[in-house]
Amino acid sequence: MSRGSRADRTPSLLRDPYGFIGRRLRRAGSDVGEARLLLQRTLLLAGREAAEVFYDGARFQREGAAPVALQRTLLGEGGVQTLDGDLHRHRKALFLRVLDDGGSASLAQHVEAAWEAALPQWRARRDIVLYDEVRPVLAAAACRWAGIAVPDGELATRTQQLTALFQGAASRGASHVRARWSRRRVDRWAADLVAATRDGRLLPPAGSPLHQVATHKDPEGHLLPPREAAVELVNLLRPTVAVSVYITQLAHAIHTHPEWSERLRREDAWHLPFVQEVRRHYPFFPAVPARVRTPFTYHGKRLEAGTRALLDLHGTNHDPKAWADPHEFRPGRFAGGPPDAFAFVPQGGGDAATGHRCPGEPATVAILQVAVRMLTQRMRYDVPPQDLGLDTAHAPALPRSGFRLVVTA
Repeated sequence: MSRGSRADRTPSLLRDPYGFIGRRLRRAGSDVGEARLLLQRTLLLAGREAAEVFYDGARFQREGAAPVALQRTLLGEGGVQTLDGDLHRHRKALFLRVLDDGGSASLAQHVEAAWEAALPQWRARRDIVLYDEVRPVLAAAACRWAGIAVPDGELATRTQQLTALFQGAASRGASHVRARWSRRRVDRWAADLVAATRDGRLLPPAGSPLHQVATHKDPEGHLLPPREAAVELVNLLRPTVAVSVYITQLAHAIHTHPEWSERLRREDAWHLPFVQEVRRHYPFFPAVPARVRTPFTYHGKRLEAGTRALLDLHGTNHDPKAWADPHEFRPGRFAGGPPDAFAFVPQGGGDAATGHRCPGEPATVAILQVAVRMLTQRMRYDVPPQDLGLDTAHAPALPRSGFRLVVTA
């Protein structure tokens, strides 16, 4: 590492989570660079080619890669995202079963039902903040889908706790403290649900996500420790609530690209391309960590075993080598076949069945297609003057106003 790279750049990353890696790489004139982050030498990678290397399990591993701050907020400790090899594949199989085509479709149906149930209240109140209102809709839907009965008086608490896990994970100060506190509380709640299911005090439907997590066994045939099972249950609920970020960005895209509003209302065939372009274009997860498994050379740089690496997800989704006019919002770019698995990485790259791409991606897409229908076909609303600028100093990035709507019908 050069003398100028010895200063720890963590504050710079936190101030500009979406632009930091790209700026460093442009300065280096390469798709691979480095910086000192969290007092460690850290490789910085971006672009389609780098993503293909990063998601090669023979070269990179997830064990020991995630900073403690993320494990104790966003990811949880002992969860599937931190595993590798056979143990990862075995645990991943649980999520692939739960989130298969039928499971993803069922979750989306629960979201649609919960959204429909909320509409009369929104119409009565008229002036709402979409990001605030859609999170309890998603939390309620996720819990019902999972086989968890949440009393009405408890839903707001669970929504706030699940939100804190992704909203405060990359923050500092009080917000991060709340995220850690929420992780402890929500893990304890989920562990109690698992224990109650195992000892028969709770009887979720057979095959429900709660039932599947509670009865899942490791490769040696043992039930997961209650705390690990709790983390995996939360790994189904928390990402569903996090789709609220994409829904808010989706509404932002519909409003700021009015030429698409009528097309989406009339032509369902454009819903999927529009959703995919929102996921590519808008900033959500800035980067993902791993560690070099075995030494190798990439673009003339020797990558030593154990070195932490960050792949710039937002930068890769805007890689000019893979995307024409990458900073333009163009849903038509998704009108053809499926996108390249290493150029399009909003929820990780590669194959979800064998690697670390998120198995919940089909569920995310299904929920967002529900959101397109609701926002263009089921609801009528005005967008009053407000600050719609995206706050890219925080991750995930949202309109500063949270996207206010005046619901008229």
